[in-house]
Amino acid sequence: MKNSPELITTPFGFGSTADDVVRGVDLSGQRAIVTGASSGIGIDTARALAGAGAEVTLAVRNVEAGRRVAADLQAATGHARVLVAALDLSELASVRAFVAAWRGPLHILVNNAGVMALPELTRTAEGREMQFATNFLGHFALTLGLHEALAAAGRARVVSVSSSGNLFAPVFFDDPDFHFLPYNPLLAYGQSKSACALLAVELTRRWAAEGIYANALNPGAIATNLQKHTGGLKSPPELHKTPAQGAATSVLLAASPLLEGIGGRYFEDCNEAATVFRRPADYRGVAAYALNAANAERLWCMAQDMIAVEAGA
Repeated sequence: MKNSPELITTPFGFGSTADDVVRGVDLSGQRAIVTGASSGIGIDTARALAGAGAEVTLAVRNVEAGRRVAADLQAATGHARVLVAALDLSELASVRAFVAAWRGPLHILVNNAGVMALPELTRTAEGREMQFATNFLGHFALTLGLHEALAAAGRARVVSVSSSGNLFAPVFFDDPDFHFLPYNPLLAYGQSKSACALLAVELTRRWAAEGIYANALNPGAIATNLQKHTGGLKSPPELHKTPAQGAATSVLLAASPLLEGIGGRYFEDCNEAATVFRRPADYRGVAAYALNAANAERLWCMAQDMIAVEAGA
């Protein structure tokens, strides 16, 4: 493990909650999107942002579930501007429709939604492996489509929810959809989460001059529907977090003044993680390949080609 004196540290840590990191932060006048905000840590991420005064759009596949969450958040925060919009990240037509309907600036985009360890190889209508398509490619298309809205904000942040899964696999550039490689649920999940980290690297390189910064994170071990294919959490109980604790790092990256002008980095437990060159026993840190600049640029170009083909361009 490589430790650097330049790693960013904050007053927050493992036990901090989303409310802790946003306390004293005023997001009045800012607009945020949180994908997958009808369950898990997405709810607590949206709650904290709305509680700090932001207008928050819950971008969800199940609109009825999203409306119930929005009503709960409005009641809990006293903030009426909690909105709901349909978004299925596995369908690029749905992503394009969401983007086409968006109006005005966007200050915060939290790419939170995800699926994990699908037991069988599952493909989208376009033939993409489902975890790569949902966790990364759909979010890439969404982020790219909202570029002008992010730039219009003057200062914007993109939060890319990765996980310790990045330690399981790099991006398989020659076969991301497992046409040749034997399908393995955790390798596919790991690839998608490495891709999420690389998105933050290349986005910051390309868009920082426009005031847009992105960071990636591992939220930690939180018992949610995400683990429905793995039989629940496998990590030791002392490493488990509540959803409010799991949302803390996302909210830190989205809203804290401590991260102003910071991008292209990977955080866990509200602090920047060390880069690792082999998988550690405690599954902490971020793999070097998931922050590699050449990998990030290659992935961006590959993803652009993918979504262009699927759009019929």
